[in-house]
This record gives sequence, structure tokens and C-alpha cells, in this order.
Amino acid sequence: MKAVILLNGEPYRGAIDAECARVYCCDGAYEWAKDRVRIDENLGDFDSLSYLPEPAPAEIFPSEKNYTDGEIALHRAIEQGAKEIAIYGGGGGREDHFLGNLHLLYAALDAGVRAVMHNNGAVLFASEGLTRLDGLRGKTLSIVPFGGNAHIIESSGLKYPLEQLPLRYGSTRGISNLAEEDEAHVFAKGRVLVIVNETANE
Repeated sequence: MKAVILLNGEPYRGAIDAECARVYCCDGAYEWAKDRVRIDENLGDFDSLSYLPEPAPAEIFPSEKNYTDGEIALHRAIEQGAKEIAIYGGGGGREDHFLGNLHLLYAALDAGVRAVMHNNGAVLFASEGLTRLDGLRGKTLSIVPFGGNAHIIESSGLKYPLEQLPLRYGSTRGISNLAEEDEAHVFAKGRVLVIVNETANE
């Protein structure tokens, strides 16, 4: 099963791929998404809306709770069998929410689910082991440790090769590389966050 999660951050301007996916919309994301994509389930406390969305939510969560609406949607999608999750609208807005949204990528990886966040201008995902970076020729990308130290064993197809490179958590090493081949990869011991700029490098 594939899932799409729509978040109440900066409205996503690009195309949303919801084909063969279950679409979860979080609270105020309904405002920017309602006329653009089919919504299967609305989730959240709806403190960002002055009305209830359609379809009507099966449950309204309290505004004072231990989880963000995005985390509720992530767990709901995983519980319902999602193996791939695309997240839209996770960037912009409040910085604390953006940081929390990055943690959704980490939580998905913990659960063995591939999650990709599509923000205006960048695509982000968490990975460990072999990470394929195919079809990115000409795009800048960054690979940084995620949740602790990591170690790049080897790479291919990048302007700045990553060979036996320790990535210390708290360092900026790994920022701003360039994909020079259509087929590229990195192999890491430990978890990394990959950020790919959507626009080609000038």
C-alpha cells in the first residue's frame, strides 16, 4: 500500500502523486489541498480550521495532545499497511514543526517504511545502507548524519566522492554535493538524511 500525507506547512506547489494511494490530510492542509487532490481521510484536532472538512473526520483529536497531527497520520498509515509514504507540505511555517516533520522520516525508517518528503524546492528522505540516487544528474544534494554518527563506506556518481568518510553528528560535512551521473549511490553505515534540491545546479 502507498500512502500520501498532506501537512499544514507551506502549501506544496507541485503535482501531488496520489495514484493508487490512500490520502491522509492533516488539519489545516485541507485549505490548500481540498481542490487539488482526492482526500480519503481527514485527521487532526482541526484547530487550524473554522469548519469540519470533507470527508468528515471519524475522530477529532484534542488540541492538547502528545502527538502532532502529522505523527498521528504517519502511524495511521503504517498501521493500515503503508510501505511507501509521500509527504507534502512539510516545509515552511514554524521551524519547530519542520523539525518534527523530519522526525517523521526517521520514525518511518524505524518501521521499515520508505517515506519521502516533497517540499517546495527540495526532496528529503532518511536512509541507511545502500542509497540509490538515480536520475539526479545536475542536481545538488546533501547527505548528513541523522540521529547519530554515520560513516560513508563508498559512493559513485558524485562530484565529491564520499569514500571512508566519517560523518559526525553536529558537523556540516556532507553538505552541498553534486550528482554528475544519471546513476549514483552512496553506501552508509548508520542513518543519513538526504536532501535533494529540485532545481538543477546553475
